Amino acid sequence: MSNVAIVTDSTASIPEPMLKELNIHVVAYYIHRGKEVLRDLVTIQRDDFLRWLPTATFLPTTASPGPGDYMDMYKSLIARGIQSILSIHMTSKGSGAYQAATIAQSMLMEENPDARIEVVDTQNVSLCQGWMAIEAARAALAGLSLDDVLASVKKMLPVTRMIQTADTLKYLYMGGRIGMAKRLAGTLLNIKPLIGMKDGVIIALGQARSRVQAYTAMSDMVVEVVGKGKAKVAYVHAGALEEARKIQQLVDGRVEVVESFFAELSPALAVHTGPGTAGLCFYPVEE
Repeated sequence: MSNVAIVTDSTASIPEPMLKELNIHVVAYYIHRGKEVLRDLVTIQRDDFLRWLPTATFLPTTASPGPGDYMDMYKSLIARGIQSILSIHMTSKGSGAYQAATIAQSMLMEENPDARIEVVDTQNVSLCQGWMAIEAARAALAGLSLDDVLASVKKMLPVTRMIQTADTLKYLYMGGRIGMAKRLAGTLLNIKPLIGMKDGVIIALGQARSRVQAYTAMSDMVVEVVGKGKAKVAYVHAGALEEARKIQQLVDGRVEVVESFFAELSPALAVHTGPGTAGLCFYPVEE
């Protein structure tokens, strides 16, 4: 067992086999669907949620875990003899997870002065957050210290990128998460918006007339960043695996991808993107 535990949230959307293999500990987000209070990937799963979402007459709301949720996770790890914890969260500008984890960190370290908890604001979302948790877990399993694991994650912060598209920005717009990309909200239905993240908020990266053009633009952006170097890529979707495969074919033909996998967004993210979303989260790998 590693001496450093890696904690992240369900919104990282890491495939379950990788969570188990890398011993990544996940705290679930909340989804409020009318009077129902659901736990992301605990009491609601991807398939059921995506089948229901297009029929919804109202948009569910999401909420980050509270300090108590993180306290429970940290305490359970400390009870197992782990004194070093790295907690990795989505952008603090789009969620209260980072703040809640920081409160739990302060409270728990007062109770357990021998414990050390570091909380990271990834300034990103989805599998960008997920990649950081994955690489942190690998470093921890390799025996690196908490300082070294944290340093490896901090190197990823400025270079890990998300690009995605959907048939509509309706869900982001209704959920109030559209940020600087709001100028695309009123575009025609046949326009496929490309969105990404910058400084922790969603931004417009451009638009295309079709999904094929959107996917080509994505691959262009990856090539622009990676060049003749190497990259690790997570192909991300919400009920649109075949669309994600199309993106993979374009990217793999133009960039040396040293590791890739497919990942489906958790319900707590899919509520904001809507079904049919497809994209990628990637970062260049140092030689």
